[in-house]
Amino acid sequence: MSDGDLDPVIHAPARLRIAVTLSTLAEGEDLSFTRLQDLIGLTPGNLITHLRKLEDAGYVSTVKSGRGVTARTGVALTPAGRSALEGYTAALRQLLDGAGARPGD
Repeated sequence: MSDGDLDPVIHAPARLRIAVTLSTLAEGEDLSFTRLQDLIGLTPGNLITHLRKLEDAGYVSTVKSGRGVTARTGVALTPAGRSALEGYTAALRQLLDGAGARPGD
């Protein structure tokens, strides 16, 4: 296994926390930006930056609704994001399982 098997978009700690948090939602559900921010513990600017990276990769979607004080931005993991997280998790498990094996075993 090589480091190339770990998706660099998801591998960043903040983006991994975002993806894992969103993966707990049922398909079709989303979290508000502010609730996600509270759960992850990032500043608004940092969260926006990480969400952009995930959105550029097609892993999350954001939907803005309302205006002014009723404005809401919903954030959800896309099917591609779920698949990428599953692949990342499998690659990480394989890497960890191999860490205990001795060469030649």
